[in-house]
Amino acid sequence: MRYNQLGNTGLIVSELCLGAMTFGTNPGRFGQIHGLDQDGSTALVKQALDGGINFIDTANVYTTGQSEEFVGGALKALGIPRADVVIATKAMGAMGEGPNEAGTGRKHLLDQIDASLARLGLDHVDLYQIHGWDPVTPMEEALEALNDIVRSGRARYVGVSNWAAWQIAKALGISERRGFARFASLQAYYTVAGRDLERELVPMMRSEGLGLMVWSPLAGGLLSGKYRFTDEGTEGEGRRSGFNFPPVDLQRAAPLVDAMRTMGEKRGVSVAQIALAWLLYQPVVSTIIIGAKRADQLQDNLASVEVELTREELDELGQLSALPREYPGWMFETQGSYVSGRVSPRRTPG
Repeated sequence: MRYNQLGNTGLIVSELCLGAMTFGTNPGRFGQIHGLDQDGSTALVKQALDGGINFIDTANVYTTGQSEEFVGGALKALGIPRADVVIATKAMGAMGEGPNEAGTGRKHLLDQIDASLARLGLDHVDLYQIHGWDPVTPMEEALEALNDIVRSGRARYVGVSNWAAWQIAKALGISERRGFARFASLQAYYTVAGRDLERELVPMMRSEGLGLMVWSPLAGGLLSGKYRFTDEGTEGEGRRSGFNFPPVDLQRAAPLVDAMRTMGEKRGVSVAQIALAWLLYQPVVSTIIIGAKRADQLQDNLASVEVELTREELDELGQLSALPREYPGWMFETQGSYVSGRVSPRRTPG
C-alpha cells in the first residue's frame, strides 16, 4: 500500500480507501448495494486496516445513517486509535421529509455534522464533504457553514462531490476572498471506461491543487470482468444487471474489458485489478474508494496495488478509452502549439 497527500494538504491517505456504502441493512434507494450487518461491517474494516488502508469514507444518507453507526461501531470494537484512521463523511442528501432536511443550507449542514458525529461516536471527522450540488442554497452560505464546522473543530478539512469544474472554481474564489477553509478534495466518478472528468475537472484540480477521491472505480462492477456484453446490454450475475449505474457506453467498454482480461490472464490477476491499477497510474488520483460485501471481493481489490502495468499496456488502454475530441479542447491543442512550440525542450539525463 502506498500513501498520498490528499491534494495540496498535509493529510496523508492510503491509495485505496474503504467505502462504507455496503454497510447497513435499512431499506433505501441503493438496496442493491448495501446489506452488511454490524459484524460483517466490522470484519471488512479490520481486513481493510490490516491490508494497509487508513482511510474510510461514508455518508449520512447511506442506509439513513446506519453506515455511519456501523463504521463507528467497528472502530470501537476493534479498538482503533483515532490518530491511526482518516474518517470522511458527507451531507446534502435528504435525511427526512421536512423542508430543511436536505441541501447545503446552514441549518442542514450544522444539524447533520452533529448527527454524523453522534452516529460515528467521534468528536470530529477528518474530511467533511458536500455530497452534491444544491441549486437553491447560495454557495456563500454553504461555504460559510463548512468554514464554521472546521473552525469549531468538528472537521479537519472540507471537500465536495459531484460538482462541475466551474462550480468548484467559483467556490475556491469565494473561500479565498472571505478567508474560508477551502475544498481539499473532489470525490468523483472516474474509470478507464468513463473518463469524462478529464475534460474540465482534471485540469481544474491540477491548477488548484485539489485531491481526487474516485468513487465507483469499477463502474458499478461493469469492469469486474464477470459480465458479458450483448446488443441488449450486459448479462451476468450481480447488481449491474438490474441497476444501470453509473451509465457507461457499452460499445467503448466491451473492447476495454477484453484488453484488460488479456492483461490479467498474463499475470494471473482479475480484470478488476487491472482496472484499479490503471487508475493508480493516473497522477490526479489521490485515493480510490473500494467497496465490498465479501472478504474475497475486498482482498481482490487490495491486491491491485501490487499490479504493475507496462507503458505499452497503458498506451493501449489509453487509446481504447480515449474521449472523442470536443470543443474547445481541440482549439486549445491547435492554438497552444503556437506558443509551446517556441519553448525549448528541457534537458534530460543521458
